[in-house]
Amino acid sequence: LIWGTQISMSVGFIAVGIAVFFGVIMGATAGFYGGKVDMVILRVIEIMLCFPSLILILTLVAYLGRSIWIIMLVIGIIGSPDVARLVRGEYMKLRDSDFATAARATGLSDLRIMFRHILPNATAPILVNATFGIAGAILTETALSFLGLGVRPPTASWGEILNQSKMYVDFAWWLVLFPGAAIFITVTAFNLVGEGFRDAMDPKLRQ
Repeated sequence: LIWGTQISMSVGFIAVGIAVFFGVIMGATAGFYGGKVDMVILRVIEIMLCFPSLILILTLVAYLGRSIWIIMLVIGIIGSPDVARLVRGEYMKLRDSDFATAARATGLSDLRIMFRHILPNATAPILVNATFGIAGAILTETALSFLGLGVRPPTASWGEILNQSKMYVDFAWWLVLFPGAAIFITVTAFNLVGEGFRDAMDPKLRQ
């Protein structure tokens, strides 16, 4: 169970890191440049959002393999459109702000303006989304492992422990109780932290 904590938490953090990386790049490019660039990137995001996420993850994992790194990568890529939409909206609000206009006037490059000046002012929704995303990534990895499409034994994860213990539930109930409780407590904790971040960063609630 303790070793499975390491695996499940690693999947959550690394998958969300991948989602934030790709989402920030797509959203920043679309929101900063607008026009045709925004239209193309937005169509790509909409196409990705058209597919049910769990079905798409199952298909990609079945095709690419059950490596823990492939699972992290797939979950991260599937989660990137949500981050991209948030970042795009923030960049569209901030690209014409006074500090961005002043940065252009000094002759700074677009990349420096995008990621040195605008990105720090757009981190609040990214942080909130990432916190919720960790909980979602842990649940997704748990579901994959429980269905037999996650990590391969003897690598332990909470979903794999549940998958192996389901046949002993009648006379060894603790094999199901403890990994299930670990999943519930961890996901609930991250959701509560995400709600705390969201409330703390909402100026209406601060007033």
